[in-house]
Amino acid sequence: MSNIFRDRVAVVTGAGSGIGRALSLGLAQRGAKLAISDIEEGPVEATANMARDNGADVIADRLDVTDRAAFSAYSERVVAAFGRVNQLFNNAGIASRNDPFVEMPAEQFDRVISVNLDGVVNGTRVFLPHLIASGEGHLVTISSLNGFMAQPHMSPYVTSKFAVRGLTEAIRQEMLYDGHPVEVTVVHPGGVATNIASRKASEIDQLPADKQAAARRRLKVYQEKLLTMPPEKAAAEILDGMERGRRRIILTSKAKRLDYLVRLMPSGYIPIVTKKLREVFG
Repeated sequence: MSNIFRDRVAVVTGAGSGIGRALSLGLAQRGAKLAISDIEEGPVEATANMARDNGADVIADRLDVTDRAAFSAYSERVVAAFGRVNQLFNNAGIASRNDPFVEMPAEQFDRVISVNLDGVVNGTRVFLPHLIASGEGHLVTISSLNGFMAQPHMSPYVTSKFAVRGLTEAIRQEMLYDGHPVEVTVVHPGGVATNIASRKASEIDQLPADKQAAARRRLKVYQEKLLTMPPEKAAAEILDGMERGRRRIILTSKAKRLDYLVRLMPSGYIPIVTKKLREVFG
């Protein structure tokens, strides 16, 4: 397999933990130059130091991906530092509360859409011209299992991840139609052990008292039975998939089986999945 990362400049958002950190370290090991960011300054600096230990040239910044002006300024800083950008990993994202849609606070819905979708739009808007100009660009967006399969009580997250998939496929078509030298890959993780679950744990105390016990039970099931793939394995599969020219990467065997089910039964999967979720979560 050819190394498409050596001496390339890769931008990674949400690099302070989880898949973002693992991608950053994997890229460093494969010889990439890195521009990494996260909403939390301490964790992204820690990732940068780990990458430097692997010999990588790294700049690290605190970045709120929902801030369009800040993203624009960040892109200018990256290009000033490295002269070009070859690869963009739109990884930053958050989970949503497990509430029925009719009970989901509007602020929660808007926040998830802002980070998970608008953040991808903002990053792609400012960096895609540089990917095109590089002559060998690669755009990678992190969607989710819930970018092709819906689940109840997760409407903001599902909406955002379906939209990320649609945006990515639209851009892939544009790159092909317009003849631009940019590969486009969408990733659908399904059960990666990231700190999104930990963040949800910290939010449980903010729920109404009568919902906290059920939320903790649900989170425990996620952590013990569903979030099983280490981020390092996820990152390796993403980078290996990119080198093989894969445009759609689904992580975990369970997610692959569910993808097959959805393609086989585009509407019929819903009662099947609903029944299984009731068995798992009670």
